[in-house]
Amino acid sequence: MSIQQLFMEAQQLSTAQLRDDIVHQLYERSHRLCNEGVKYTKSKRDTRTEKLDAIFTSPIFGFPIMLSLLGVLFYLTIAGANVPSSMLAEFFGSLEKYLTSFFTFISAPEWVHGVLVLGLYRGTTWVISVMLPPMAIFFPSFALLENYGYLPRVAFNMDRLFKRVGAHGKQSLTMAMGFGCNAAAVISTRIIESPRERMLAILTNNFVPCNGRWGTLIVLASLFMAANFTGGLKSLVTTGVIVGIVMFGIIVTFFVSWVLSKTALKGIPTHYTLELPPYRKPKIFDTVIRSSLTKSWAVLMRAVKVAAPAAILTWIVANIFIGDTSILMYAVEFLDPFGKLLGLDGYIMLAFILGLPANEIVLPILLMGYLSTGSLTEVDSLVDLKQIFLDHGWTWLTALNMMLFSLLHYPCGTTLLNIYKETKSKKWTFLAFLIPTIIAVLVPLIITQTVRFFGWM
Repeated sequence: MSIQQLFMEAQQLSTAQLRDDIVHQLYERSHRLCNEGVKYTKSKRDTRTEKLDAIFTSPIFGFPIMLSLLGVLFYLTIAGANVPSSMLAEFFGSLEKYLTSFFTFISAPEWVHGVLVLGLYRGTTWVISVMLPPMAIFFPSFALLENYGYLPRVAFNMDRLFKRVGAHGKQSLTMAMGFGCNAAAVISTRIIESPRERMLAILTNNFVPCNGRWGTLIVLASLFMAANFTGGLKSLVTTGVIVGIVMFGIIVTFFVSWVLSKTALKGIPTHYTLELPPYRKPKIFDTVIRSSLTKSWAVLMRAVKVAAPAAILTWIVANIFIGDTSILMYAVEFLDPFGKLLGLDGYIMLAFILGLPANEIVLPILLMGYLSTGSLTEVDSLVDLKQIFLDHGWTWLTALNMMLFSLLHYPCGTTLLNIYKETKSKKWTFLAFLIPTIIAVLVPLIITQTVRFFGWM
């Protein structure tokens, strides 16, 4: 074929097609040169890798397998975390009795006991009981998939979708890390070389739920969406709802990435050539120990550091009265009309505001407001918890809107701090706060007004 014919053919191809064709031709030429000069026999391992890749990266089977593995991972996390979470909560509850007895013995002022035990101790122990068991399951399971060599296949499958919205294929890896911790995922965007595409990954990473939001999502899905089921089927339905919520978050990620790539972050996606490593047998013991002791512990310590002052602040605003009303109740009454517009209420809105330092404490703050105890509160069972919600006018619509608001709302304080450190820009940090906040308001607003307009409630 002449150079002129090649040039005419290249003009008819799109940029993406031309790029793929060039890479394909280079690979074919390299393969022929190697065959001419080097005798090479495929090992059983190479043959197995090619057969598995034909399935895992298949345009037909690749995405269903990804969703199935995601569902299995969530099911194991949901079903496996319930018992240890309850055991930890009971353990910390029993310790609290001894702490209270100690403060009574030394005749400590009531406010000291309130700040240190009802605020600080309850807030931090709630975070530990809610976060530690899911992390101890999720992080090692996720690390095993990475160790096996499956995660690069996820990036390969997702690359086509991210390219269509103007983003980078590596964003799928940073997004996956966001399931554990959005703050850590922001740092992981360093693997993306292009500043524009890295900024896209930073601004949209919050749309996948971090470990701090799993507790709220799982509890609400179990109480309201899977209310008519029991046993293993209940966990299965809860998993299905959570997968649906996660998929919605991913769709929002694509949509926001596309809008930003056409407006504030215009540009052409950079080339992404990914060499898929061979599959290998995971080092189960080393991987599980490393993930449990490093990732889980690091994330837990971060959560405790930000949850502790938030718990103290919550106790203070709930126990300082102006007249006969606490500061907390004044805030609730101020926020209630706006909350009702979104199908929520003032208590829920305030819980999210006070929960800015750590998403893990949103639910206990909400319970504290509902029960008017003036301290972070736990209940004895999920049945009691649902009754508290029902007594305050909750329906399936309230639960759905709170789940969506929890999924979409602004990043936690630690994530925002990491965004500022990575971008060195107040403007981009503010946008990272503003964009999800606007979406978190619009989605429940549209759903609520639609349901009310058609009289579905």
